[in-house]
Amino acid sequence: MKKKYDVKEYNTVKDLILEACETYKNDVAFRVKMKAGKEPEYKDYTYEEFLSNINGMGTALYSKGLAGKRVAIIGRNQYHWVVTHVACLLGGIVSVPIDKELPLGEMEDSLVRAEVDAVMFDVKYKDQIETIKNNGKTSIKEYFCMNDSDAGYTSAVELIELGTKLIGEGEKAFVDYESDPASMAILLFTSGTTSKSKAVMLSNHGLAINVSDLLVYEVFDEHSTNIAFLPYHHILGGTGMLFCIADGMRTVFSDGIRYIRQNLTEYGVNFFLGVPAIVDNMYTQVERGIEKQGMTKKVAMATKLSRFLMFLGIDIRRKLFKDVIKQLGGELSYIISGGAPLSSRVASGFHDLGIEIYQGYGLTETSPVLVAENKDHVRPGSIGVAIPHVTAEMKDKDSEGIGELCVKAPNVMIGYYKNPELTAEVIDKDGWFHTGDLGYMDKDGYIFLTGRKKDMIVLKNGKKAFPEEIEMLMAKIPGVADVFVYGEPIDGDYADLKIAMEVQYDPAACKEAYGDVSESEIREAMWNKVKEVNQTIPHYKRVTDLFLTTESFIKTTSLKIKRKEQLEAVLKAKGLE
Repeated sequence: MKKKYDVKEYNTVKDLILEACETYKNDVAFRVKMKAGKEPEYKDYTYEEFLSNINGMGTALYSKGLAGKRVAIIGRNQYHWVVTHVACLLGGIVSVPIDKELPLGEMEDSLVRAEVDAVMFDVKYKDQIETIKNNGKTSIKEYFCMNDSDAGYTSAVELIELGTKLIGEGEKAFVDYESDPASMAILLFTSGTTSKSKAVMLSNHGLAINVSDLLVYEVFDEHSTNIAFLPYHHILGGTGMLFCIADGMRTVFSDGIRYIRQNLTEYGVNFFLGVPAIVDNMYTQVERGIEKQGMTKKVAMATKLSRFLMFLGIDIRRKLFKDVIKQLGGELSYIISGGAPLSSRVASGFHDLGIEIYQGYGLTETSPVLVAENKDHVRPGSIGVAIPHVTAEMKDKDSEGIGELCVKAPNVMIGYYKNPELTAEVIDKDGWFHTGDLGYMDKDGYIFLTGRKKDMIVLKNGKKAFPEEIEMLMAKIPGVADVFVYGEPIDGDYADLKIAMEVQYDPAACKEAYGDVSESEIREAMWNKVKEVNQTIPHYKRVTDLFLTTESFIKTTSLKIKRKEQLEAVLKAKGLE
């Protein structure tokens, strides 16, 4: 577990990258699948080669007149996405990661709003890019294709070759560039529709210090293998990428959600960074595998034995559950989950198997991590404690001790791009960033979240209920694929609400749990389960109505429910709009 070097406080991303590439120069930084099939072929890039590619890419971008400009990156996670992004961070070029899943109009609008000068795009999105190019609304002057030299555009490989040639001829402007810690390094859009998304300016120093904190706080085995599953255009994926590089990990790339188990085995993955929706799905697959093999009782008994031995200081979990862990490749040792609360069932389940799982909390505006768990800081129901450079307080607490989580930290954003008014709404005159999340902090500094301030349901009697808190409990009901808790107006009076719940149910799981029954019978069975959960929570938080659907909820590309749109949809379906 010991580091090869003493972790220091990095001032810029360039400091971080240069040290990692020197410390681990002969180690594999990235393994790329070049050919799929029965006999796949791979290409390894060492840390030394990675740095050479970064310098080549950056020098080529400079030669195209992009020094000090903005480059958008659109595409799937892949090696040249990383090279382009890191080259921008090291060379004073603003990187603008764009969500590849955005509808064409929103993608174009994001490029216009960010005022980008060039775009590096995945060939898969060539048609969208060419439509945007032909529309002529953006300020883009240079178009590069990151993975195909036959697409009619200069490819990433060709740019690297050009830059490497220029460096050989004595061009050193990019290599010698000294990063400004306070400068904007990334311009990133928050989740949501473009009209509501905010363009966040993140500083070079903010990114570097967040990674510095994580290196101190989250300690993993040397030579770990990480699978880059979380999209790089999300800040957790992007900062996670920098963390894995700084930690000397080998990074591999997923072939897609359907192949995740195959890829975990193929690459011997032992570190996974993901969002709860994916992590929960992984654990559900493990549970189903146990059931199919008729091992449910055996695993339950083994778990009791393992917990008893753990109490005595004896850890045999990975030996005891070796066959179960094989379902996840056999090597998986660490999972970091972020972006939303993780269910206690999944957290304790993975822990029982000998797979350490920790939550992290943060926002796009904070680069992103503010609070996290590690092996020494885990408390049930909590998201952990503030990481080293973060000062956290609960502001404006109510009579129940619930307040808004506010922070001061160097990784807080510079501000929202061209929107000082909105910036002032979240960063007060004393420098506190208001997260919009409500909760409380115990005497040891552990932070417990209850819900989003904007999503809080205020009842007529003044009591407050938090949808996420109730959803976590109701999600455990058999057959529930997803759950949405909301305030439903009583007799059309929006000042008088009741707690209601919409459930997206899984027909196959319901058949297994309740038998071959109708939807009305499924509702009745689920309603009985809801009433059981209701008995465990305060009366004013109890769900009083249940609505079923097989339709997926309206979500962002990071799999968070768009609450306003979903509320409108469910009220319309119930004839209450």
